[in-house]
Order: sequence, then structure tokens, then C-alpha cells
Amino acid sequence: MGLLEGKVALITGATRGIGRAIAVKYASEGADIAFTYLSSAAAANELVAELESLGVRAVGYRSDAASYEEAHTLATEVNKTFGHIDILVHNAGITRDTLLMRMSQEMWDSVIDTNLKSAFNITHAVAPIMARQRSGSIVYMSSVVGIGGNAGQANYAASKAGLIAFAKSVAKEFGARGVRANCIAPGFIQTDMTSVLSEDIRASFVENISLRRAGTPEDVAGVALFLGSSLSAYVTGQTIPCCGGMRG
Repeated sequence: MGLLEGKVALITGATRGIGRAIAVKYASEGADIAFTYLSSAAAANELVAELESLGVRAVGYRSDAASYEEAHTLATEVNKTFGHIDILVHNAGITRDTLLMRMSQEMWDSVIDTNLKSAFNITHAVAPIMARQRSGSIVYMSSVVGIGGNAGQANYAASKAGLIAFAKSVAKEFGARGVRANCIAPGFIQTDMTSVLSEDIRASFVENISLRRAGTPEDVAGVALFLGSSLSAYVTGQTIPCCGGMRG
């Protein structure tokens, strides 16, 4: 029996990178998967097929994480379709990097809306379902940038730092109902977001990592499995860096 046998996980932004790796890891441990995507229906269909090949039920939903209304519609549909929601992984996120003095209002607003406001939207929709069940685990994808900041990423860092405080607050509000909330703070991970960097920049990051390699989406998925499963039954309100010992 897998660690997540009989569980239902809702994962936002799951068609690529870290979100996809978490979906596959959860499915391999027996969880049925509901996930969201925004643009590529083809990628969503491919993921459904891969998850179903692991012997679980999987449904993709086109949903904009930044929309309060769509988040609530999503939670209602997932709960109706699967009967319960045991794990929420909020992974949807974007970057719009530039120095602060060059940053437009749109660049700030789009990152805050997609990365932080969306956490409120989906939590507001899903947490009451978990509270009625008197059980649930919520995992937010923060970043080491949310802990230490980074030049050229004021919007992204603010959104990811906000997730950490948000998770701590959710943990305190819903703990008495058996609902846990935690963050993962990935470091330099090999994803589409980092693939656009030059080799020199990538090498400079790796030199600053104790394990001397970039992380993989599967590395992060392992931490997400811990937080989503009963292995972390007494862990809430915490942020776990997954950064290979990256130095600030």
C-alpha cells in the first residue's frame, strides 16, 4: 500500500516542472489526482494519461488561480467528483523579473495575483471542505527567495515571503480542525523557469550549493510527499527549504 492510498490531492499548476513531478509522485503512492492548468489542454491530457497508467483516477481542470470565482468553482467540482479533498498543493506561480526601478505596476500586480492572491483564493475554497472532514494537508510552494530576498525579484520574493506568513496563519486557524499547512522553499531547481538562464549564471548558482548540483523537480516532490502524507502528521506552520544547502 502506498503512503497516499485512498487520498485525493488537488494540485494547482501541475502540467510541467515541480507541479507535474508532485502529481506523478503522489499518484505513484496511490493518490487520486485533480490538477489545474491554464493554457495547454494537450499537456493536461498527456498528464492525465500518465497518471492513469499508474492505476489512479486523474482529472485536469482549466482554472485561473488568480480568479476567486474560478477557485471556488474548482473546489466544488473536485469535491463533488472525488468525494473529498485530502491534500492541496498550491504550486501555481510566475516570475516577472527586473530591477525594482524598472518594474511596472503590471509586473508587480501579475506576480502578486498569481503567486499570493491565488493562495488565498484556493485556500478560502478548500480549507472549509477539509475542516468539515477534520483532516487535510495544505502545501504551499514558496522559495528560498522568499526567505532571503533577491535583487531583480522584488515582486517574486514578496509573493513567496507572503506565502510563508500565510501558511503560518492558516496553520493556526485550522489546526484545531485537523488541517495542517506548510511551505516548501525550493532553491535552484532545473525547470522551465531556470532553463532560460545562461550557462555562466547556472554555474555560478551551482558553485553556491553545498551539494554542488541543481535540484530536480523530483527532489521537491519528495518533500511534498512527506508533507502530504501521515509521515508529517505533527508538522504544521513550517517552511522546509529544499535547496541542496544553498548559501545566501
